Amino acid sequence: MTINMGPQHPSTHGVLRLLLELDGEMIVKAVPHVGFLHRGVEKLAEYRTYHQCIPLTDRLDYVAPFSNNLAYALAVEKLLGIEVPERAQHIRVLLCELTRIASHLLWLATHALDIGAMTVFFYCFREREEIYDIFEMVSGARMHLSYIRVGGVSRDLPGGFLEKTRKFVSEFPSRLKEYETLLTDNPIWKKRTVDVGVISAEDAVDYGLSGPSLRGSGVSWDIRKAEPYSGYDKYHFTVPLGKKGDVYDRYRVRIEEMRQSNSIVHQALNLLPKGDFIARIPNITLPPKEDVETNMESMISHFKLIMHGIHPPRGEVYSSIEAPKGELGFYIVSDGSSKPYRLKIRPPSFVNLEALPKMVEGRLLPDVVATIGSLDIVLGEIDR
Repeated sequence: MTINMGPQHPSTHGVLRLLLELDGEMIVKAVPHVGFLHRGVEKLAEYRTYHQCIPLTDRLDYVAPFSNNLAYALAVEKLLGIEVPERAQHIRVLLCELTRIASHLLWLATHALDIGAMTVFFYCFREREEIYDIFEMVSGARMHLSYIRVGGVSRDLPGGFLEKTRKFVSEFPSRLKEYETLLTDNPIWKKRTVDVGVISAEDAVDYGLSGPSLRGSGVSWDIRKAEPYSGYDKYHFTVPLGKKGDVYDRYRVRIEEMRQSNSIVHQALNLLPKGDFIARIPNITLPPKEDVETNMESMISHFKLIMHGIHPPRGEVYSSIEAPKGELGFYIVSDGSSKPYRLKIRPPSFVNLEALPKMVEGRLLPDVVATIGSLDIVLGEIDR
């Protein structure tokens, strides 16, 4: 029998269509079909200035907008050869680790709900709302944030931000224990996840997996450690690993990653220096607001940057970060104009999804739901 799963199935976490060939309850062949959410993001970027591309990145993995903003900004900064102030780097790290926690919370809530555990869904959304309140304080938005800029961030942290974030990081470890009390040793949870959706370390590397989907198979690869960016080499954290590469291992890895991210946020709060929140570089970053209001030259510079954008030198760069779902990279080709000549995105969900047939073929039909959930895909960045 051949059946369609999706593109409107709730457990596919978006408009993913799976064509499944079955022998009874056993999956003989699985073929993912993508593209239902295609918006042409990479082509759109060729017709926008470098600053105007930032809102496009919000809409890739739309549950991790800070990470998308950062990966793109780092690529443009590499093209320009500029340095970012230390305060801005710590702010970026702090917000990206809160993003990782928020992303993993949404994953845990929906993954557990897929398998039949409803209570943890409400618990996770409780903490996720607190993080979104923090994001709203910083950027004025809850989802499409566009807060990170080429050269730093759009504005400094608002009053009350540090106190609210400190309160969250002090309470969050106890919340993690609640999730684990509900799931980690729950026999029903383990029945649905242990030895399900297994992929070996060798196969995970061959398929190009990254993030928790790779580390769940025991491969120690985290770009924050391997190729530190934004000052990650100043932070102390461990990279959690799984053993068998099954759904349960990927669950354990993400739970521990939330604990490590919480620790990084705590360190960033303590390390946060005073200083500029964005580099002051004429013709690349906007002048301070007070200068624009009182100085004619600053006003003209502001106008020209908004209207004509920046002009990086000719060349090509690739820059990547460790996003919540894995390696997120941007490849940019510049022809010296104010718009990217070519922009190519390496989204982790797209690559991780390639391994799904390997994980589910030969397994039972209900295991597909648990396995898709354990990959934590977002179709916004897969289809782009």
